[in-house]
Amino acid sequence: MVTSFHIPRLVIAAPSSGSGKTTVATGLMAAFSERGLAVSPHKAGPDYIDPGYHALATGRPGRNLDAFMCGPELVAPLFAHGAAGCDLALVEGVMGLYDGAAGRGELASTAQVAKVLRAPVVLVVDASSQSRSVAALVHGFASFDPQVRMGGVILNKVGSDRHEAMLREALEEAGMPVLGVLRRAPQVAAPSRHLGLVPVAERRSDAVSSVSALADQVRAGCDLEALMALARTAPALECEPWSPERALVPPGGAAPQALDARGTGPRPVIAVAGGPAFTFSYAEHAELLTAAGAEVVTFDPLRDEALPAGTTGLVIGGGFPEVYAPELAANAPLREAVAAFAAAGGPVAAECAGLLYLARSLDGKPMCGVLDADARMSERLTLGYREAVAVSDSALAAAGTRLRGHEFHRTVIEPGAGAAPAWGFTHPERRVEGFVRQGVHASYLHTHWAAEPSVALRFARSAARAG
Repeated sequence: MVTSFHIPRLVIAAPSSGSGKTTVATGLMAAFSERGLAVSPHKAGPDYIDPGYHALATGRPGRNLDAFMCGPELVAPLFAHGAAGCDLALVEGVMGLYDGAAGRGELASTAQVAKVLRAPVVLVVDASSQSRSVAALVHGFASFDPQVRMGGVILNKVGSDRHEAMLREALEEAGMPVLGVLRRAPQVAAPSRHLGLVPVAERRSDAVSSVSALADQVRAGCDLEALMALARTAPALECEPWSPERALVPPGGAAPQALDARGTGPRPVIAVAGGPAFTFSYAEHAELLTAAGAEVVTFDPLRDEALPAGTTGLVIGGGFPEVYAPELAANAPLREAVAAFAAAGGPVAAECAGLLYLARSLDGKPMCGVLDADARMSERLTLGYREAVAVSDSALAAAGTRLRGHEFHRTVIEPGAGAAPAWGFTHPERRVEGFVRQGVHASYLHTHWAAEPSVALRFARSAARAG
């Protein structure tokens, strides 16, 4: 049912990556949360790491809004699902405001998300190397697409009072409100490495301190009242909030109860890898599995020596196993348990980090040995959206299933595909990739199951049969 959904909201964007979007967005989320507001955190694009900081700042799951992987039509419903019951929603953008899927116009850009959500945009500008030119920059971004409503600017990395005065004067001439000014403060920067920020799960206590410092910095430098007033100008959204239960029902299909994977038996137990080495997941995946009748249990491959009791399905998502290869290798009991589960035909869905963990070795360290392949770090970054079709029937997807996904890794696995590949890429290049073997589906491709909920239901049913 389409409803009128009203929540104050802002999109935090920037002219380019590295301008300070994550600093500002996370700081705002924490500052407003500390005021007692229920803040719904969102991230445009496929990024897994920033939502971890958002969740730490707000106490709510960080959720992604990806118009490429899920389609523009799901952006508002997924947003409404995540923001239900909240006082404020903040969406951190991706790259520059108008940057999106290569060669696809505005698709998957922050601007597209802002337009779909009818949300005012706050532009975070790195002002460290400019003064009056800031007005020309902001004017260009504000006028490029008249459907994008620029509500104001937050100036980042401002050097001095004099510098601030020049910037304010220029933007006043341009008629653009300055909603905040942040000085250079490297002490609150989060550490990064080969794929971006270090995830929260790897530096929990330090991350808590960083988020608290960001809140202090934003509270001191930003006009929170003006930002909240701007957020309240967002009009009502007319959409049906996404629901995992409804998502599992095909058009004209049966009631959700009839889709329960367990049938008349016990709930299948689906173990999901977590902990510092496996931090990448979309909140909707667990919600869909639960809606399909599964019990979702998290385990940590760095510490747990056995799979959760009664495991009948195994999900190993993305993360940084290359950073923890020695520790993962040292946990031989769990590696052997995973190998035995796969050898018995148990359903396994592995993405990127999970693919590496199932290999024979990673940088020379023994892994689970489920796949006849070896992985290693590489100098080359593989990054980008992909259009894919399932090549082989598996516990996750029927052959012919089409999905859009994302690759993001600095590793290679040899061979890159098995005798029964997982996916055939149709854009931007044609190749096969990944492995299907017994119940195992392993691939580099990150997917968002909200785009094709049938994969969650299929996997839950496979887990129920395995029990």
